[in-house]
Amino acid sequence: WFSVVDVCEVLTDSVDAGAYWRKLKQRLKEEGSEVVTFCHGLKLESSDDKRYITDCSNTEGIFRIIQSIPSPKAEPFKRWLAKVGYERVQEIENPEIATKRTRMLYKLKGYSDDWIEKRMRGIAIREELTDEWQKRGANEQKDYEILTAEISKAIFGITPSEYKKVKGLKRENLRDHMDDFELIFTMLGERSTTEIHKTENSGGVSKLTQDAKRGGRIAGIAKEQLEKEIGRPVVSKNNFLPKKKNVKKLK
Repeated sequence: WFSVVDVCEVLTDSVDAGAYWRKLKQRLKEEGSEVVTFCHGLKLESSDDKRYITDCSNTEGIFRIIQSIPSPKAEPFKRWLAKVGYERVQEIENPEIATKRTRMLYKLKGYSDDWIEKRMRGIAIREELTDEWQKRGANEQKDYEILTAEISKAIFGITPSEYKKVKGLKRENLRDHMDDFELIFTMLGERSTTEIHKTENSGGVSKLTQDAKRGGRIAGIAKEQLEKEIGRPVVSKNNFLPKKKNVKKLK
């Protein structure tokens, strides 16, 4: 969440950002804009060390508000949002563009070509699975989360949220921090689940959940066999987070 007043202060250089936001909010309401519906009052600490109810907004809401601020400092953000929107339209019209951009981003982050190939294949398998879920009765985000958690538990013995804790992750994408084996067994579990759905023509969240457990277990058994052979667990606390630099303190 972001403080709307703080954003207004940075982008407008207003001597009274609070008054600026109140005036802007009133104008938006009069125009019938839905931007203000993205705002929620949260208690934030002020310069006097006291906590006050402050208008805050999530990322989407802040972007909407920035677009409503008539200030030269807001223009770079508006141009960037327009560029991102245009790129998204391109990706919808030609999905291959999205794939190329994703590959490029992973390359820029320092991932190996071999890892990128596995990750991209995993993305394709995941998309095929979620398409099946949507067609077969899992229409809400919470359904996807439940089904994904069942597959993960059957493979690795832990849910994705627990997995992120093992790797020391917060908002990062878990799969972007998996090694080769972790990606491979995730793909096997999800691809197996997809095939079970198709073979049995499954429908409804209850049946899909049963399939998810079975598909995940197929990968889980393979993982356990590998662990016996190599003598170590597949689940690793390793991640691809940037290494923290050790700062030497002056004595």
